[in-house]
Amino acid sequence: MFKPTQPLFRRLRRLALTTKQVNGGYYKGNRSGSMGRHTKWGGYVIEWNKVRTYVVPSNLKDFTLTPFVTRKMKPLRGRFEGDAKGGFSGERYLSRWKWENGED
Repeated sequence: MFKPTQPLFRRLRRLALTTKQVNGGYYKGNRSGSMGRHTKWGGYVIEWNKVRTYVVPSNLKDFTLTPFVTRKMKPLRGRFEGDAKGGFSGERYLSRWKWENGED
């Protein structure tokens, strides 16, 4: 049987393990961490000491770090400021349908 050369074999040994290279005891995960545990009846119990909490600074006006999204962002389309029911209004849907398709 053929084997890789010694330098190539050393390089292959340094690569990260995958779940296919190890028996059933290895679980790679996706860096999210567990927030609780599974019960034997199929439920899930949240352990609140494992839940991540983020502290928001109290003086955001004078805070020196910038947000990921700019504060100069324009309002998004699809906002319905004049309608109390928003986009779920049946009257608004029918009026828009009549405007686009004409009266029947």
